[in-house]
Amino acid sequence: MDALRKTSLVAGGCYVLTFVSIPSLTLYAPVREADYLVDTTSETPVVVGGLLEVIVALACIGTAVALFPVLRRQGEARALGFVAARVLEAGGIFVGVASLLTVVALRRAGAGADALFTGQALVAFYDSMFLLSQSLMPAVNALLLGSLLYQSRLVPRVLPLLGLVGAPLLVAADIGVLFDLWDRLSPVTAIAALPIAVWEFSLGVYLLVKGFRPAPVITGARAAG
Repeated sequence: MDALRKTSLVAGGCYVLTFVSIPSLTLYAPVREADYLVDTTSETPVVVGGLLEVIVALACIGTAVALFPVLRRQGEARALGFVAARVLEAGGIFVGVASLLTVVALRRAGAGADALFTGQALVAFYDSMFLLSQSLMPAVNALLLGSLLYQSRLVPRVLPLLGLVGAPLLVAADIGVLFDLWDRLSPVTAIAALPIAVWEFSLGVYLLVKGFRPAPVITGARAAG
């Protein structure tokens, strides 16, 4: 197995791994209740959801680190931009998870009814961080990575095309959330996010199963290796 195949396996695995946090939508349901700080429900779902998102953040960084040596040969500026965007996305995830774990810590400390407003504020802060890190940044990533992969033909062009088409849809949906036209969890947002989700998952599976397609950028990478 050559180095490029290993790269595609790592990158593909990391992309697929970014989907492990899907259950967090349900796992975080208890912390969204107004009386979470004073009720007796289990804290475990919220903590597990946080751990899943931490895995996603690390996987985000993994995709960027794995792909950069190959992508830089197609366009170093965009490749660096992709790495930066992925790191920003991961950082936002860490901050968002920290806000929810702070709510759990307040609950364990017996903060009581006096801290209910603080708990709700931290949950609202998480929602804002999610919008920026896990909704807006994937659109930026799709534009940067999608354009690089589309030009280099390292994967079938239909895959990055999904990302390039989905990016403006997701940005438009995020703007709608910012202006309170619809909720972050509304059907409009879910539909707008679908092309990006399909793009990222399909890319991950393709890299795992097939690897990179033969292309001039690959030849250069092998020669350098």
